[in-house]
Amino acid sequence: MHYSIIKDIFGLLEKFELENKDNIYSSDIEGFKKWLCVKESPQLKELDEPYWDGKENGRSPESVISTSLVHLNRYAKSYSKSAISDSGFATQEDFIYLITLKTFGEMTKMELIKKNIHEKPAGILIINRLIKLRWVEQKESETDKRKKVINITDAGLTSLENQMDKIRMATNIVAGDLKHSEKMELIRILDKLEKFHYPIFHRNIDSKKLIDIISTEYSFLKN
Repeated sequence: MHYSIIKDIFGLLEKFELENKDNIYSSDIEGFKKWLCVKESPQLKELDEPYWDGKENGRSPESVISTSLVHLNRYAKSYSKSAISDSGFATQEDFIYLITLKTFGEMTKMELIKKNIHEKPAGILIINRLIKLRWVEQKESETDKRKKVINITDAGLTSLENQMDKIRMATNIVAGDLKHSEKMELIRILDKLEKFHYPIFHRNIDSKKLIDIISTEYSFLKN
């Protein structure tokens, strides 16, 4: 048996784990094979690069990513709007707030607002609308009497359940014709972006200074 080959393989596996801390590739043989192909064949990476509108004119990949995320958000909103038509829901944020409370349990208003990446004024409007509909209620926290928390009511659960089939269908449509492996890869990439942006958002930096501050703090943004 060629033990030197086995030693080399273990060396590659160790290198794969070190370079894949951000889970760009799946932690299985398929992910290892993809990493190895890119690592050992740089020219393959170039051939694998997709085409996008304006690429030949110097349009950057960052521009494509930003535009695509904006477009996908608009597509998702159109499906959500269809899912809540002829219901008591005014916007997709209404059922997203209810789903959040159903999934994570009671929380303060600000916890709920921050969890849904909203600014306070917009979040308060949504919560007040849900309280008026009696789909959520506000009460004193059982663990801290100084705090008030909100939770989803039985009426809210019923309203949510009445629309869940359409809501699930809307989310399925948003995922389009992606294969399971593609969905998993997309989740990993989006999660990485979430982990980058989430702490920045919660610093509540003044919008006039936001870009200047972040571009200064992250040197790779200047490349």
